[in-house]
This record gives sequence, structure tokens and C-alpha cells, in this order.
Amino acid sequence: MTANRVALALRRWVDSGADAAVPGDEAEDRVDWARVLPFVAMHVACLGALATGASATAITVAAALFLVRMFAITAFYHRYFSHRAFRASRAAQFVFALLGASAVQRGPLWWAAHHRHHHAHADRQDDPHSPVQQGFLRSHCGWFLARKNFATHLARVPDLARYPELRWLDRYDAVVPAALAALLFATGAWLERAAPHLGVSGAQLLVWGFCISTVLLWHATFTINSLAHRFGSRRYATRDDSRNNAWLALLTLGEGWHNNHHRYPAAARQGFFWWEIDVAWYGLRLLEALGVVRDLTPVPAAIRDSHRRARDGAPP
Repeated sequence: MTANRVALALRRWVDSGADAAVPGDEAEDRVDWARVLPFVAMHVACLGALATGASATAITVAAALFLVRMFAITAFYHRYFSHRAFRASRAAQFVFALLGASAVQRGPLWWAAHHRHHHAHADRQDDPHSPVQQGFLRSHCGWFLARKNFATHLARVPDLARYPELRWLDRYDAVVPAALAALLFATGAWLERAAPHLGVSGAQLLVWGFCISTVLLWHATFTINSLAHRFGSRRYATRDDSRNNAWLALLTLGEGWHNNHHRYPAAARQGFFWWEIDVAWYGLRLLEALGVVRDLTPVPAAIRDSHRRARDGAPP
């Protein structure tokens, strides 16, 4: 790795738009090790819990941030930004883009662009994270560490790229996570003085509320790429190997109904039947009742029940 390449990778930690179109990157499928460092460092930082200890407050904050940010990823980064499964005001769109950015999964345009590409090539050669094509580790986390998958392909998300605030969030995707980490440390330090009976410190809240919560959030999200195309049931004969997995659905607030989703990606609901728990869908219904979102795309009955017709020998 040349000095210029290292310098570019370091610069991209804070500005992902720095020299975004690097000649050769599109064909460079190897891991960019300078980009790996923050990913590894976050995992190592979780070991800080051995020094800070734990408290009910820190664990509660970690759990709350896991759920809120998972909802932002599941309901908005995925169902809204990637698939436009419902409508939201520009203000609501930005608020949930901020929450999604705090999950440290890059910006909303990058996320949506790669996900749309995944659906166009699911489990075929051009799918960037297919366990069928690349195996578990590559589909779980190796794919986004490769140079070829670093850039945001704006041509895939022209509907989103027209919003300058989303483009800013996408380019400076480290700003929101850094602000969240600083806020957690400051809050913990304040509680240590103001409410010592809670047993919280700045370092403890940082480790649990940011590092541990984020790492758990990462790997829960990644399982939809790596496990939901390998383990589970196939209600619908889609052209990919997507599966429905109830355990993954619980872990990701509904994303585990992945075969359903690949059958009809436009739906705001991924648990097609009442017994399929889809927490993100329930949250979206609540937001709809409050007037925050609208026009949730339903699952057409003909799509939902197409597996029954196929079983009976009728065309799906």
C-alpha cells in the first residue's frame, strides 16, 4: 500500500467524499486495511467494559440505543430510503437519516445505493454480499471493507441525491457517530457527579452505550446478508436464495422475513402474515397514526397468497 493510498484512506475516515472516484477502485476487490482499523478498534473498545464495569443505567442506555438505531436502519435506511415503501416529510426524512447515521453503517445514500444493487443482482455474481457466491465472512462484513464498495453510486439513488442535507450526511458519515459518542461520554461524566448512586461514569456510558451497542447492532444487521440467505424457510420461489427466519426477525425488528421481502420489496411490511412478528412495521403504523409518515405500501393479497396458487399448480 503506497503512502498516498494510506493518506487517502485516513482522509476518508472523516470525509468519505475525498477523491471518491479513485481510478482502479471499481475493480479493486481487496480489503482496504486502513479502512479496517476503525472497524477493528470498535470491537477492541468493547473490552473496555472489563475496566469500566457495568451498571443498570449503562445497559439500559445500550439496549435503548440498539432498538432506536435498529428501527432507523430497518424502517428508514432499508424500507424508506432503499425501497421507498412509504412517504415522509423532508423533516422526518432527515431526522431518521440522522438516527440511521448514528448506527455507524455509512450514510443513507451509500446504504440505499448498495442495497438496490443487491436486489438487482441477488445471489448472482454481481451481488456484493451473497453468501452463495462469496461465503459467510465476505457476505457478513468483508464486502463493505473492499475498495470497490467504498464509493456512493449516486446514479442508483437520484431520488435521494437531490437533497443536499442527505448528501452532506453521506459524505461526512463519521460526524453523527462521533457526536453521539461525545454526548454519551459527557452525559456519563455528568451523572457520575450528579447521581453517583447510579454507578455510571463517562467511560462506562461510552463503552456500553456506543461501542457495545454499536457492535451488536452491526452484527445483527449483517446477519440478514450472511444468514438470511442460508438458514430458514422459503415460502416463495424467488430467483435468489432468500429465507424467512423468525429468530433473525426478532433480532432485527422484522428483517428476518427475508424471503417475503424478496418476493415483494416494495412493501412497508415484511411479516406478511399476522403471526410473523415485524416490530418495524408496528412502529411505522404508530408513526402513521401520529402523522409522521404516510402511504405505507401494503402487501397485495395476490402477492401474499401466490405460494398457495403455486402449490395448487396454478401460475404464481
